Amino acid sequence: MNATAQPDSPRVTVGIVSDPIDVPALLEVVGDPAAGALTVFVGTVRDHSPDRHGVSHLDYEAFEEEVEGVISGIVAEATDRWDLIAVAIRHRVGRVPLGGVAVAVAVSAGHRTEVFDACRYLIDELKSRAPIWKKEFWDGGTEWVLGP
Repeated sequence: MNATAQPDSPRVTVGIVSDPIDVPALLEVVGDPAAGALTVFVGTVRDHSPDRHGVSHLDYEAFEEEVEGVISGIVAEATDRWDLIAVAIRHRVGRVPLGGVAVAVAVSAGHRTEVFDACRYLIDELKSRAPIWKKEFWDGGTEWVLGP
């Protein structure tokens, strides 16, 4: 599913996807001749966490009836705060392998300060407030991970 802003507002797309996230395609979504800056945050699956080594993959679940609305609300807060041209967010659900992209946030604006500040706000708030949960898998066990 995608939610799109009004034409006179910043362009916004938000999606929860089960397929791999195409980061270059997100940069195309936020690209614009008026943009002096584009930035992207890409969250990937690493081989360890603070308490575990040998993480093999993560599994993400989302409260799909709510998650896009929550993320869209966070985007609305960011577009009220910064003068953004476009925002594109994708979060993956299901199994994400080691090195795979779990989440990507792309932002465009006239200047770099806006894109850096807005992108950080978006990912921090998404991790804090969106109803998305992850389960770590490693040799010998699994565990749901709480918190950002």
